[in-house]
Amino acid sequence: MTEPVTEPGSVRLPVLAVVGRPNVGKSTLVNRILGRREAVVQDVPGVTRDRVSYEAEWNGREFTVVDTGGWDPDAKGLAERIAAQAEVAVAAADAVLFVVDATVGITDADEEVVKVLRRSGNPVVLVANKVDDERGELEAASLWNLGLGEPFPVSALHGRGAGDLLDIILDVLPEAPLETDEEDEGPHRIALVGKPNAGKSSLLNKLAGAERVVVDSVAGTTVDPVDELVEFGGDVWRFIDTAGIRRRVKEASGHEYYASLRTAAAIERAEVAVVVLDSSESISEQDLRIIRQVEEAGRALVIAFNKWDLVDDERRYYLDREITRELVQVQWAPRVNITALTGWHVDRIVRALNTALDGWYTRVPTGLLNSFLGRLVAEHPHPVRSGKQPKIMFGTQASVAPPTFVLFTSGKLEDQYLRFVERRLREEFGFEGSPIHLTQRVREKRKRR
Repeated sequence: MTEPVTEPGSVRLPVLAVVGRPNVGKSTLVNRILGRREAVVQDVPGVTRDRVSYEAEWNGREFTVVDTGGWDPDAKGLAERIAAQAEVAVAAADAVLFVVDATVGITDADEEVVKVLRRSGNPVVLVANKVDDERGELEAASLWNLGLGEPFPVSALHGRGAGDLLDIILDVLPEAPLETDEEDEGPHRIALVGKPNAGKSSLLNKLAGAERVVVDSVAGTTVDPVDELVEFGGDVWRFIDTAGIRRRVKEASGHEYYASLRTAAAIERAEVAVVVLDSSESISEQDLRIIRQVEEAGRALVIAFNKWDLVDDERRYYLDREITRELVQVQWAPRVNITALTGWHVDRIVRALNTALDGWYTRVPTGLLNSFLGRLVAEHPHPVRSGKQPKIMFGTQASVAPPTFVLFTSGKLEDQYLRFVERRLREEFGFEGSPIHLTQRVREKRKRR
């Protein structure tokens, strides 16, 4: 197993892996430890599939909590790969929280998991979950038979015993090393978004060079956003694999609703969003909605056409026409053709990411900008409407990430003219891969006395 990449200038926090059978309440317990709702929770077994890391803090000490999918040693297919991710999490952890449903008691699967935990050599805290009263505490006492020591009764749902459990966790975790004074903004944040089964998780695994996230042909395998530090192209990047967006957030339900919210939040905290499209299928309304979501969030954009090995000459002909027709509003976004499963042309994504980041952080000096605007207005003045002709008098770039411009005008400019100004800004200064925000401030005429 490869060691995780650590952010430059940062320290490695102690790692606590939370493991157990499906539907014993691991994600609910993780949320209780974090003190906030982060992990997707629903009363259905198998909602969590990948190992997902969160930063936690208790009594002034910070540590990393890794939520895992339900661990069934006898599982097959998708469930088997989920169990493999849990086993990897245990191997990489400093301590393990083994969660058992006290209302069910010890099962054969629990006993098999105990054997793996003993082989790991890591300290294990046995948690008896769903203990809501004294009767539940009596049921939890039977878990002594697992041979892992005293079971600690808690109710993750109601918070019963959570504080005592956190104290025990700090006792078994090693002390975190002192942080250095070195300041570092950290690696660039890249969100992988798209419809279910477009190949986002396969792409992350290929970039990471390891089976970091569970991949299956079943659509919607990823539920929680998964962060992974990847060293690629000579730089360290933070890639965020997100749940496939099936429909509008307001139309989703259950864990799909919360997964959609977390995907939207992942886009917000990213610098660049890589929208992964299945090139073997037609560009759908949902694909366009996701692209608009990235654009409205003001994030840099790269479009990756995945599964290129499935594209024949006929499909390529129709795809070119779809791109011309459907993606006309985002012609500025770099496009790459890849096959994530085999790694074909995946290395080209780094070049596209750097291009998009350069565009996102581009700043135009005020003097140069106004020289350009002066020439533009002289050569292409705004059309006369109702006897009035608004004019751009002055402009300034208010911010970068994304590039935002404020135009001071003598009257309100039409949307069509603003789009023309944006197009000429791109021709003059680049901004490839980045949306541009244009706002206008109309100068009010002073009344004569």
